[in-house]
Amino acid sequence: MTAIEQTEAARPRGTRLPRRARRNQLLGAAQEVFVAQGYHAAAMDDIAERAGVSKPVLYQHFPGKLDLYLALLDQHCEALLQAVRTALASTSDNKQRVAATMDAYVAYVEDEGGAFRLVFESDLTNEPAVRERVERVSLQTAEAISAVIAGDTDLSKDESMLLAVGLGGVAQVVARYWLSSETGIPRDRAVGLLTSLAWRGIAGFPLHGADGAEGPLAS
Repeated sequence: MTAIEQTEAARPRGTRLPRRARRNQLLGAAQEVFVAQGYHAAAMDDIAERAGVSKPVLYQHFPGKLDLYLALLDQHCEALLQAVRTALASTSDNKQRVAATMDAYVAYVEDEGGAFRLVFESDLTNEPAVRERVERVSLQTAEAISAVIAGDTDLSKDESMLLAVGLGGVAQVVARYWLSSETGIPRDRAVGLLTSLAWRGIAGFPLHGADGAEGPLAS
């Protein structure tokens, strides 16, 4: 059950919930408000109303709006990182691994709660705590991808990281464009195109001991 679904299930005012369930409910309500309005336009009153609780209840769990926003950001940065790690570990066929990773970014952006906007399109990136979290998850996902590249090729750690940053950046930018565009490109086709782009680029780097005929992610 997503945070949004937990909010819907627990919204009636006056219902007593265990602390963790209440926290999840409040996070779900906050996500709806922040995604719809942005950080600066959102108010704690709006979030409390959306959750069906009083403001004192909201403040019992989160001392302020920034605390609430950062809790959401932590949750969704972790979700992205785990999605990428799961994709990379999902198969030993490296072309399929690329496809799974591209699909993970598309799935993350496509999630109906719109949480990706908090990570990739935040209106609060001038806040050091927000910027640090966004930069950290970008670094961590790149490190996960880089480990695969470095493990299969003769590229240095720094060279592998450079390619990994590029792959992650392309994946999230293209996924966001696909979601917001009106091209009508089906999801599977979009993932396929993105995979072809990434695979044809990375396959130009030879495997350990190869003569250059195969790429690092080739089986």
